[in-house]
Amino acid sequence: MSGLAKLGHLIAAQDWAGAEAVLRHEAAREDAPAPIFYDLAKVLEAAGQPGEVADWLTRAIARDPGYAVAWFDLGRVRLATRQPEEARAAFAKALALDPQNADAARQLMRLALRLGHWEEASNAAHRLGAEPEALATRYRAACELGHVKEADHLRNALLHDPANRATAFEALRRVARTDAPTNPSGLGENGAQDG
Repeated sequence: MSGLAKLGHLIAAQDWAGAEAVLRHEAAREDAPAPIFYDLAKVLEAAGQPGEVADWLTRAIARDPGYAVAWFDLGRVRLATRQPEEARAAFAKALALDPQNADAARQLMRLALRLGHWEEASNAAHRLGAEPEALATRYRAACELGHVKEADHLRNALLHDPANRATAFEALRRVARTDAPTNPSGLGENGAQDG
């Protein structure tokens, strides 16, 4: 059985050293495709050898810039190595390449929120629909951006469902601790009543 032919068996048996040897041999080929680099990164990660994982993911992306799953995994690695801006950028690229990737949207939403990228957090949250965490993120972003009517609508949507109340109260608490231009009086711009 040739190297690549037995790769599946090696991975199924969790023979990480054997799989690594096969993949390193294949990766040395000048015409090695992006999935070889990606698979090597995943095998190294599974073997508990994180040191080269980002390098191999980066090589996979260099070979195929449209490789969404490699971008997502690079985001995970950057997040684990405390590089939040780099992780955010990788998740954004993964989501741009695969707009249906809810995991990429969720990770991007969380990082963008944490880093104060309000529009990006809100846009990623929109992709997650009515998930409580997504509604809370959209609410917080609307407050930070001064979108009073949208914030009121989202706050009411969160509070309407008893199952969302814990998430809603956490979002309300976080907004209350910021200098966000919220408008608890219900007055709109120039003092006009929001309608």
